[in-house]
Amino acid sequence: MSEISDKSSDFIDSSSDDGSENTSSTLPRRQLGRHLRDYRTQSGQTIAQAARLMEWGASTLQRLEKGQADRIRTLDIQELCRIYGIPDDIAEGLKGLAQQAAVKSWWHAYGDMIPENFDIYVGLEASARSLLSYQSELVPGLLQTADYARALNRLGYPEDTVEEVERRVQLRLQRQALITRRKDPANLVVVLDESVLRRVVGSARVMAAQLRHLADLSTRHNVTLRVFPFAAGVPLGLSPGPFVLLEFGADGKGQPVEPPVVYVEGFTGDLYLERKADVRRYRRAHEVLLGSALDVDTSRSLLRQVAKEYLA
Repeated sequence: MSEISDKSSDFIDSSSDDGSENTSSTLPRRQLGRHLRDYRTQSGQTIAQAARLMEWGASTLQRLEKGQADRIRTLDIQELCRIYGIPDDIAEGLKGLAQQAAVKSWWHAYGDMIPENFDIYVGLEASARSLLSYQSELVPGLLQTADYARALNRLGYPEDTVEEVERRVQLRLQRQALITRRKDPANLVVVLDESVLRRVVGSARVMAAQLRHLADLSTRHNVTLRVFPFAAGVPLGLSPGPFVLLEFGADGKGQPVEPPVVYVEGFTGDLYLERKADVRRYRRAHEVLLGSALDVDTSRSLLRQVAKEYLA
């Protein structure tokens, strides 16, 4: 029990209903601001310099970059993209973000205003300090081997060339630096349904290597991996489906840098939830699933045992 408590201590419970939710700051606006800030920095311009070109005050651009602008015009975003030299495909995604309604529950339909190849989640994940995850069908991307990811991408993108598939695989592997880097890696607490271990992706050999990889990763100080066995039944009374609850650390005053977000991946789009009641519900679901899962050592043993079965 102490191992789980230690690894979970960095999760900040900012989901209490205190009526202080910022109504202007929403996920699409914060993601838009994050991209604009990154591209401005890459272009070598200060906030003051860029604001001057826009004929704005520096505080106006600063609010936009922080995701706190009350009013966002697509024409302004288009002009900033021109000033920063942002590629056309990225610029289209940013303009799509600018057009999203200021709501706390956001459904991102693939290709709807925001191009399908503009990945919202990856940018969000890269900023996370802690991730609580439940996966009922597949190994999460942060824990996949190259062969497992390759098998999924071949099925998911049958029209892609070998080179395009490899590019997708390499991008997925690069994301894993979030938890494997030496300096200040993010904390990850994953509950894997036993069906993930039993569902064959690629081949028996691919699965054996993938499960051994999971067992090895579970020895890292910042990774907690527990298997939710078939024998545990349905402790929530229904299936929550796979989800990730992302948190972004705290500032010097102990306040969350950004509000926590629940990510629910769909077949035709993704759901992002920020409402405190929604975050609290998913946090509670993760706690229940974690409490019904096998402990860390037993989970690791099961992973290695099933890996051997695949090669028997």
